[in-house]
Amino acid sequence: MNDLKKIVIPIAGLGTRMLPATKAIPKEMLPIVNKPIIQYIVEEVLEAGFKEIIFVTHSSKSSVENHFDTSFELEAALEKRVKRALLKEIKSISKLNLVIHTIRQGEAKGLGHAILCAKSLVGKEPFGIALPDMVIKSSNKNNLTLMKTAFKKNGCSSILLGKAKKEQISKYGIVKLKKNNLVSKELKIESILEKPSLKKAPSNLFAVGRYIFRNEFMEYLSEIKPDKGGEIQLTEAIDMYLKNDNELLAFRLDGKFYDCGDKLGYLIANIEYAKEDPYLKKEILKYLKNKK
Repeated sequence: MNDLKKIVIPIAGLGTRMLPATKAIPKEMLPIVNKPIIQYIVEEVLEAGFKEIIFVTHSSKSSVENHFDTSFELEAALEKRVKRALLKEIKSISKLNLVIHTIRQGEAKGLGHAILCAKSLVGKEPFGIALPDMVIKSSNKNNLTLMKTAFKKNGCSSILLGKAKKEQISKYGIVKLKKNNLVSKELKIESILEKPSLKKAPSNLFAVGRYIFRNEFMEYLSEIKPDKGGEIQLTEAIDMYLKNDNELLAFRLDGKFYDCGDKLGYLIANIEYAKEDPYLKKEILKYLKNKK
């Protein structure tokens, strides 16, 4: 069955890389210009055609759920002040054409464990994964749309890959592509290594935080033992999946990514999205020019 409707968005992480800003505010609710990070992710998922989101959450993340719920008091205040454009935008957030489920990750046991928490809600269906700290601005077509369309045709799991700079390689899961990719139209992944040193890295291609998996991938996650830090690693399950002769396609990122779990990546995202507004772009460029 290649009908892909569900996508898991793990938001249970504590956002330690962004402290102290995330002490009381979920990192997913930090704003990029005038929208929280998580709204960019949900809009991307909606545009790709997913019908159900599964938030794997934590007790401190209620504001994420509230953001996509109706705010009667706020709507009434905007109505009274005749702020119609803003009212329309606020109402659209709570009237998305998709179903949102939430499930708690009781303990911080890693990304792999967070995905595994969604197993009962995923059921027997294939599923996507979108990491909320990776914000993607596509150049042409939505990357998830391309991956989802391909899955409908071939039923193959896939990962979206970006190019990492040398200094970034030890931060991400780095993949090795199969050699026959030079003559094949389809890029296929041979292996993946979590946060390797520059010397051990098989390439500069890393998982950007968008995945599509056949349902049986959950069983591989179930078999992974916690590492020394007590975490179940998603990358380890992917590597086991590959070693058992499961096909995993690679999609090259079309556009740019911003690691918003990182202070510099978050700052750059704000600048780049602000430049989409003609007034803000003009003022930002003027400010930067005067500061040289």
